[in-house]
Amino acid sequence: MAFGLEMLGERWSLFVVRELMLGPRRFSDLRADLPGISANVLTQRLAEMEARGIVVRSTLPPPANVQVYGLTEWGYLAEPVVQELGRWAARSPLHDPTLPISPVSIMLSLRTMIVPEHVGVHDFTVGFRFGALEFKGHVKDGGIVITREDATGADFILTGTAPGVAAFVHGKVPLAELGPPGLLAGEGDLDLAGIFPTLFELPPKVAYPPGWP
Repeated sequence: MAFGLEMLGERWSLFVVRELMLGPRRFSDLRADLPGISANVLTQRLAEMEARGIVVRSTLPPPANVQVYGLTEWGYLAEPVVQELGRWAARSPLHDPTLPISPVSIMLSLRTMIVPEHVGVHDFTVGFRFGALEFKGHVKDGGIVITREDATGADFILTGTAPGVAAFVHGKVPLAELGPPGLLAGEGDLDLAGIFPTLFELPPKVAYPPGWP
């Protein structure tokens, strides 16, 4: 545990790992989805994790020709750490669900908080569009597999913001109430979209001793 914290315990390190969990990202994309991190600190963390074998740099083929950062095969194995830490922290009454959340973070929360028993025999696809960043999820066999790809062709597509998806799925706010503010809009099989939030459940809050805090 101590060695693991040496590898990922530096401030922002685990957040960088989280943001790379669904595929390589550009430096500018990482900065945009990690509010508060400076360019210098992000550069330092990426260099440290590259030296430790957690992150690898590569260049996308033409016509992109841009440098991206991605996780190594070993780096991807940290996902259970990210998931369980999130599940554990969500049980605290001090958790503030209104804090900023990134598109990748909300996607990982779906993989973490889905309830196999609620999925049952459901088998469908859902697309997510956050500006230029798109994902597709396949609900099947008690879970959801999420990949970073074009959302076109999904049974229904959710377009908007990560907080909008969080409110819809975890907060159980109807789509109709999220559309006017521009947080989230749906297209496709909206009856199926209405079922989607029922497949997820946040863990119960812990009971603190009487008189706390």
